[in-house]
Order: sequence, then structure tokens, then C-alpha cells
Amino acid sequence: MYYNEKIQWVRDCKNVTQKEIAAYLGIKQQQYARYEKGVNIMPVTYLPKICEYLGVSADYILGLDTKKLDFKPPKEIVKQ
Repeated sequence: MYYNEKIQWVRDCKNVTQKEIAAYLGIKQQQYARYEKGVNIMPVTYLPKICEYLGVSADYILGLDTKKLDFKPPKEIVKQ
């Protein structure tokens, strides 16, 4: 899973909207959506802010820390 996909997964698990994170970063929701979809490359300076907002480590987002987190994905993401 790429970092942008992991950010989206955590955001969905925590019921946080793109608009909320975009406002926290001081950018438009459309721009943030492009980062999350991988259309544009997200500036590295946003990573610590996003991690702080979502309550996860950058190591987890980057795949360096693989321990499970204490929340569950939304039902539409769970594989049946």
C-alpha cells in the first residue's frame, strides 16, 4: 500500500473528511484530494501535520511500522 493510500485508509477509519484535513493544512479540498489519489505528489512538509491530525506515526504511514492500530476500517473496506 502506498503512503497516499494508507493516509486515505486511516482517514476513512477515523471518519475524517478530506475537507477537514485540507482546512488543517490550509489548502483546498480539491488539492488535498489530488494528493490522496496520487495525481499530485504531496509536499513532504504536510506528512507530519497529517500524521498529527490523524494520530498516527509517519513510520506507520510510510510502512516502516507494521504493528496493527486500535481502530477498524469502515465496513465497505473490510474484505468479506
